[in-house]
Amino acid sequence: MCYLRGWCYAKQNAFDRAKECYKSAVRIDIQCLEAFDQLMKNSLMSPGEEWDFVDSLNFDSILPDPGGADTASEAADFTRNLYLTRLSKYSRPEEFKKAIETLSTHYHLGSNPDILLAKAEILYTSSRSAQALALTSSILETDPYNFACLPLHLALLHSLGHTNALFALSHDLADTHPHEPCTWLAVGTYYLNTARIPEARSYFSKASLMDPHFGPAWIGFAHTFAAEGEGDQAIAAYSTAARLFQGTHLPQLFLGMQEIALGHLKVAREYLTTAYQLCDRDPLLINELGVVSYMQEDFESAARHFELALTIAHDNDAPPQQYTSTRLNLAHALRKCGRLEDALAHFEEAIRLGLREPGIFASKGLVLMELEQPFEATVALHEALSISPQDPIASELLARALKLLETQEVLGAADVEAVDAGLQTRLAEVRKGKATRRERDPAPLERRDRVLGEVLWNDMDLDGAPRPPRQ
Repeated sequence: MCYLRGWCYAKQNAFDRAKECYKSAVRIDIQCLEAFDQLMKNSLMSPGEEWDFVDSLNFDSILPDPGGADTASEAADFTRNLYLTRLSKYSRPEEFKKAIETLSTHYHLGSNPDILLAKAEILYTSSRSAQALALTSSILETDPYNFACLPLHLALLHSLGHTNALFALSHDLADTHPHEPCTWLAVGTYYLNTARIPEARSYFSKASLMDPHFGPAWIGFAHTFAAEGEGDQAIAAYSTAARLFQGTHLPQLFLGMQEIALGHLKVAREYLTTAYQLCDRDPLLINELGVVSYMQEDFESAARHFELALTIAHDNDAPPQQYTSTRLNLAHALRKCGRLEDALAHFEEAIRLGLREPGIFASKGLVLMELEQPFEATVALHEALSISPQDPIASELLARALKLLETQEVLGAADVEAVDAGLQTRLAEVRKGKATRRERDPAPLERRDRVLGEVLWNDMDLDGAPRPPRQ
């Protein structure tokens, strides 16, 4: 009854009442998986609330199969670990990994689709998209229409730019399951990936109309407005998603990012702070908080946020290339803080990771100029202009660096003395070589003139008659 009551409240968009009814259903019957699934699928609780709720459950109340006490403890442990795999992957990752390991080894569920999907989710939150896509693809090979796996699989295909795979999958779903919201989510994702925004918006809207509680469709619908720069419509769509899915931080994060784009920094900080209260382990969220601090000229706070984001990404074993933008933000913040050596190190690391843009080389050149290294700055600025010859900032900085070079020696004093000594030695060797050649042949010029005169005497006259022999 509690589960049915919660279902009715959810249909009326009374999500707070629905959440309490679902929680009561699970407390009464620990094995009421339907109620637990609604709590997790609709993100009705924050990550912290999810873990607190699971910790409060009495798993020992599970009635085991006929047997001894070992069977009862085994059933309790199995159910708890199974529930842990459904929780948010941003909180307490160690316990989550332990639960996955126990289910995979002790219970031999390593190839179970639900366990593979949980592994893919943790990889996705760690920005290891290629590995996550390999797991979701393996799930869909055995079950092509696993609709629990498809939203994550579509997000991975979109982030990795696999347009052809999106096209084939969306056509297959449209032919076989036209009444599933996930089908039109796939079609909308394909059009979003090909920058056909109006078509993508219409299909995301269709998916949300078929299931008003389908979170990915609402997020995709809002993304289409953000892609076209329609800030007000994007904020309205993200606000709807935030109201429907109160336990996930993503709508609040996207609202904050949209307000940053519009220049409303105070409002953006409020949204991002709310998102941080729901999830404090998302590097992207912490990066956006750092962006707000930077734009408010609180550079020390911005640098701390960027460093924290990179630390969390490193702890998650995320590929360094996924957070080059955060590293670049940190370099700019450190430059503003006056920590020039640290800023230069992060600029060089960003370049090493593959960011080769004129603005990055120009920023590196600016830091080198502030470090009074104009020669190295000119090298960096020339690299910027080799990428974009008309870049105005790099051109202006290069002119300033060249003026600094006019008043400074490129080489150090010791190097200048060494070069002068080498040149004098080389000049002396050349002069000595010429003198030696003169001693061996005392009249080279006279011999040259004599030979030249003979050549001229033997030539013909202007009228073609030969000259007489020279006496």
